[in-house]
Formats: sequence, structure tokens, C-alpha cells
Amino acid sequence: MTCFSAKSSGICASSAVAMETDDGRLSVSKTLRALKDVLAGKVADGARGAAWFKESSSRNLRSRDFLAPQAALRAVFGDGQVPDGIVKSVLSLKCPGVPPIQCCQNGLAGLTVQLDRTAVFADILKAIPSYAKPPQIALGGPCVVLNCVPLHGCKGLNSFSLNHLRAILVTDHLAGVLQAQGVDVHLVPALADEETRRFLRQLQIEWPSGLEMSPSSEDFLTMKDALRQCPHATFAEMDEEGAMCRLHLRGFLGNQEQQKDSLEGYDPNLDVFLVTEEKLLHVAELQRAASQCAALAPGRCYDVVHVVSHEEAFQQQKVDLLWRLVAPQVPPASQKHLVCGPVKVAAAASPVSVLQYFQVRHSQMYEASVLKYGDLSQDESWTETISVLMSAAIRFEMLSTAHSKQILLDLEEASISTKGTKSGAFVMYNCARLATLFETYQREAEKGTYPAFPLPSELDYSSLREEGEWLLVFNSILPFSEVLSQVVQLPISSSGIRITASTEAVCKFLIQLSMDFSSYYNRVHILGEPRPHLFSQMFARLQLMRAVREVFHSALMTLHLPPLNQI
Repeated sequence: MTCFSAKSSGICASSAVAMETDDGRLSVSKTLRALKDVLAGKVADGARGAAWFKESSSRNLRSRDFLAPQAALRAVFGDGQVPDGIVKSVLSLKCPGVPPIQCCQNGLAGLTVQLDRTAVFADILKAIPSYAKPPQIALGGPCVVLNCVPLHGCKGLNSFSLNHLRAILVTDHLAGVLQAQGVDVHLVPALADEETRRFLRQLQIEWPSGLEMSPSSEDFLTMKDALRQCPHATFAEMDEEGAMCRLHLRGFLGNQEQQKDSLEGYDPNLDVFLVTEEKLLHVAELQRAASQCAALAPGRCYDVVHVVSHEEAFQQQKVDLLWRLVAPQVPPASQKHLVCGPVKVAAAASPVSVLQYFQVRHSQMYEASVLKYGDLSQDESWTETISVLMSAAIRFEMLSTAHSKQILLDLEEASISTKGTKSGAFVMYNCARLATLFETYQREAEKGTYPAFPLPSELDYSSLREEGEWLLVFNSILPFSEVLSQVVQLPISSSGIRITASTEAVCKFLIQLSMDFSSYYNRVHILGEPRPHLFSQMFARLQLMRAVREVFHSALMTLHLPPLNQI
């Protein structure tokens, strides 16, 4: 097996990759694209380049960072023999977004690439804000209306199920991710019930009130008139269900055959819709939010995402079509439906309410804290800490599973405490450990134990040689902005009415980051003895911890969870 080292000169493999990036950050996706283009340039016209993969396991990262497996090479080159010049072409890559390459070799596993790790550490740790901040959408970008369906017609907490709570948390997280990227987000509906708003605040959710966003009576009456003129509506005396009219959707859909693309994904069984005042008010609120989007930036496109629990998805398609009927002159760019799977409780003899679930998790978190620290119930700051930990535990429990899949809750589960490595409390615990680390350094620096922190450009990053240090940079800090951009793709252009989203991505990312950080922090003593010859490595490691801390904070921001300074 021959290893070739990178030379100082080179060109970019693809003009598409060579285009200037917005911020100059190193990028995993751009690197994979550039590597693929190198192979694509060596095969016959029309052939596809071999698939490259970013490594993530500590075992594989000991010898390589990217791999084009033998199976993929055989699919491109037939006998799997890599043509002459490929390795040198990889080593000569000099593209915006592509890290410096140290070594490329063709071996039993396939074609492997190892980066110049010292250079990558330096690039990232000298520019922490660039890597820790969410990717920004260009000014004048899309506006998104997030419609949380379970909150419409809210009749108090007793009307909420765990399925509803999941949809609310998904909506709030999507809002956090989009707002962090600079997207103009409008939340619907306005929430008038103060008891529900107080409850949501305990979960760190700030929802707009009824006074802020309620549609006017004029909007409602205009839609009611439009409905009376609709040829697909049949009016009669209001029935016992409170229906104003019957809407025959099958007739409407039949007249829309020329717009098959926009109707792809709707249930073929849609037919009669009993339109109540509550449903028409639902549409009026959507229309008001859409009008606000249009007024803020005339001509700008906007999208509507209906976040709905699985049992209400069929009815929401009817509401979607009702809006098309009563306000055809102001159609949104698209209406997409994000349908959340069911939430089940293991071994539950009867349905568990949202309040019961909340109380169980709060009690468990409080008891775990009392066992560890004693009774601090009179300490106001500690009460707030327990509230944040409980909120984190619930959010991670509801958001760590892909939104379309079922969640099975175990209310006896003890791993929601800081001991469980896959809980929100564990993530918050590690965030607090970082805060303590820097508080300790600052305190000792003020005493003169340690010198002042040098400028990032003055640090020696070659001292970062621990396996855990590369895991943190390569698996967490480098790809962070791309993880956020994958939660929901903008503009929303998926075919059909279902939206493609990875609402679980941030929670899974934070759990993995916490595990990698905890493993490293438990093994490596960052604040070493105050000896001058040790300061260089100590400061390089502290700068790495700064980057980890900033990524923690940015990711938690999308979950509306405040970072904790102590636990």
C-alpha cells in the first residue's frame, strides 16, 4: 500500500466546486462533491463518479477521514483498478470549502483520504463564530408560515394528547431552526388560552397570544361570503355538529385535474367536508399570516407548513383545500403537511394525559437532583434549573425520533436524568461542565495561576493530537452548520404535499456531541499544572472547548433551551 502526500500546488477538480462560497468555511458536502468529481473526470462520458463517504467512527478515523469503498470503485472502473493519476489529482485539490489533504492511498478498503489535521484545527479554531453559527439564508429569502394544527380551537390543557404535544414541540423546533437561519417565520394560530400559554412556557415555548395575531371579523366574514358563492358548497340549517355547510371536495378536485402536480399526495378518499365556524376561523388565521408575509416583502414567495398529528392529517387536508376555495386569489407558494407519528406509553392501563406526563417527568428530575445534591427546593435558581432540565428531557424524548415514526415512552425510565447518555439532561449537564471549566480558568487566571488567553492566531494547534480532539472537530464542529441546514430544506420544493424534514437531526447531533465531549473530558485533564511548558497545549485545548461550547449553545438555541452554568 503506497501513501502519497499532498504537494503545495494544485487545481480544483470541478468548476462547480470552485465557485466562491459565501463565508469561506470548510465544508463536508463540498469536500465530498470535489472528491466525487475527481473520479467522475476519469471515467467515460455519462458514467457516474464513485460514492465517497465521510468517516465518523473513532476506529476508522485513526487511519482515514474519507473513503471511496472498493465496491463503489468497481462499479465505476469495472475491475476496481484506480487509474493512474487519481491519487495525485486528489492530493492537488485546492477548492474553496475543501480542507488541505495530507495523504491519499489506494488500499484494501478502497481509496482513502486523510486531511492535514493541524491545518484543519487551525482553520476552524481561529474562526469559531463562522463554524458555530447557523447558515444564513440570503436577504429577501423565503417566508414560512408554520401552522401548528393541534393548537387551533384550543379548549385548554385537558384537550391535549401526547400526540398533540409532539406536534407542538416539532413546530417550535422548526421555528427555532428557521429563525436561527434568518428566515421570517409566522406562527399560527394565535393562542388565547392563558393556561395553555403558561404550560408551554414551562417547556420553554413562547407562543404568540390571541391579541397579537387574531384575524379580524372582516376577514372571517369575507371568507364566509366566498364560501356562500362556492359552487361546491351546500348550505342548510346549522346541524347539531355546528356545520355551516357541506363542501363537496371530490367535485373541486375533479375540476383541478389540470393541476395534478399541486394535488399530488392528497388522499383519494377526500369527499364531504362539514365546514364549521372553527374550521373557517382556522383558514382565516392562515390567510392573515400569509397576508402579513406578502405585505412585508411584496413579490417574495412564502411557504405554509401544516404540522399535524397523524390522526388529524386527513382533516387537515380538507382545511388545506378549503383555503384554496375561499381565497384562490392569494395562494401560497406551497402548502406542505408534516405529519407526526403516534406517541405511545409502554404498559399504560389507560391513556396518559399531557399533564400526567409532565408531572411524572418533573417529579423524576426533581428526585434525581435531590439524591445528588440534597433538597434545594427553596433555592429559586435551582428551581429554574430543574425546570430547564425537565424541559430538555421532554424535548429530547419527543424530538430524537424521526417525526413520522412512532415514539414509545417508558414513564419508569430512569435514563432521563444526567446519568442517561441519551437524555436531554445529559446534554445540559455537559454544557454546564463546559461553563464550569471556563469559570475555573478565569478564576485562576485572575489569581495569576495561569496567564491571559492568547489570540487564536497565536496558538499552536499541532499540540492537538488526542483521538478525542479530532472526533470533536471532525464529527461536530465542522459539520454543524450542515446539520442545521438538513433539518428542513429551503426553499420547500418537495413534490406532493408531504415535506421532507429531519426534525430529529439536532437532538441526535447534541447527544453524540455530548458523548464525545464527555469521553474526552473524563480522560483528558485540560487545566493542567501551572507550568510554562504546558501552557501551549492547555490553551489549544481550551480553544477547542470554546468551539464545543459555542456549538452547544447554537444548537440548544434552536430548541429554545437556555444553556446552564451549573448542575
